[in-house]
Amino acid sequence: MAEETGSPSSTASKVQEAAANIHQPARKRITRAEGSAAEKVVREYFEAINARELEAAVAMWVPEGHENVHGQGQFSGREGLREFIGSLLEALPDLRFEIVSTTTEDERCGVQWRLTGTFAGPGMLNGVAPTGHPLTLEGVDLLTVKEGLIESNEVFVDTMAVPRQIGMMPPLGSGAERRMMGAFNLKTRLTGPGEAKLVAEGVWVVQGQPGRCNVYLIEEQDGVTVFDAGARTMVRAVASAGAKLGGIKRLVLGHGHTDHRGTAPSLGVPVLCHPDEVQDAEGSGGWRYWDPMLSGLPTPQRQIHRALHRLAWDGGPVKIAGTVTEGEEVAGFSVVHIPGHAPGQIALWRESDRLALVTDCFYTLEMWGRDCPPHLPDAVYNYDTEQARQSMLKLAALEPAAAWPGHAKPVTGDVRSQLERGAVAS
Repeated sequence: MAEETGSPSSTASKVQEAAANIHQPARKRITRAEGSAAEKVVREYFEAINARELEAAVAMWVPEGHENVHGQGQFSGREGLREFIGSLLEALPDLRFEIVSTTTEDERCGVQWRLTGTFAGPGMLNGVAPTGHPLTLEGVDLLTVKEGLIESNEVFVDTMAVPRQIGMMPPLGSGAERRMMGAFNLKTRLTGPGEAKLVAEGVWVVQGQPGRCNVYLIEEQDGVTVFDAGARTMVRAVASAGAKLGGIKRLVLGHGHTDHRGTAPSLGVPVLCHPDEVQDAEGSGGWRYWDPMLSGLPTPQRQIHRALHRLAWDGGPVKIAGTVTEGEEVAGFSVVHIPGHAPGQIALWRESDRLALVTDCFYTLEMWGRDCPPHLPDAVYNYDTEQARQSMLKLAALEPAAAWPGHAKPVTGDVRSQLERGAVAS
């Protein structure tokens, strides 16, 4: 008769197979007798716990033993192990482990177990006061035994089972759970990562708040290059968009200001920038040449911006893995040095469709967030405003078909005229 899928025996077979496939470097083949000795130690260990013989159980570990309960915590040394095992015995006075199956190879023993008990206390369980609920948990321990003592243990257990069984979470598949999931999904739709928008061939933009920061994702054969890092609040959105497009392989900073390096420390990829921007990307994020009080801004915005830099925009200093300079190629674009707002600010320029990604070469929004024609960045944030003006004119001379900035909307149509007017009028 075929074995029913999902039955206890089928589950045990899968656990046995998984445990049997664990390989260690420089494996030492040991005899059946030695393997049996390791399993004997493990069985005696579980028997000591079932007998509530705490000191006997702890004595079966090497003094520097280590237990890693995945999803819960790590416990080291006999004192840490005594505290962990003792807390289980205090929380579950009738605790009992049933060994469902074992698989032993070399000095490792895999144990599939079933725990039963009543959460009667007086001890707490993971900080939760006793509720009196009966508990049934299943899990797998992978123990390493050397010279008759347990050296380490990797524990895999369903960490959701306890909160479900004691009423902290709704039962699996219940109406209450469906309602909870519905509320969570609604929150995600309202506050979760926004969708990337395709703005040109192979180029996507993710826009996030505060400040309508733009982060660009450029498709390549082997992954995605991100240009500009936006605000810290955008990490999930950028990471999600990158995952859908094949994975982020590197990030190029348009410049190193706080609201343009925000996601960089969290994406786990190499970060590049212009050589003149390394100091600020790895350091203050622009504060070395900004007025610390931002006194050039109106009073209400001054306080708001200082808070936003600290609480929403800045992800902190980021280690720079390499640099790019004018004329180099990045993901099918040419690097253009446009200093002024920041000393090492760069744009990316694609000749084939005359597309420019320009970070903060210009702004298309006012300080209060309203859309406006392109103008120079506010002087309070500039390294050199006159140099920024020349960079805006340099960009205009390329005659882009579309110029996408670091914030808000792009400039399209007669881009050159709009940029020239903005540079002169600012």
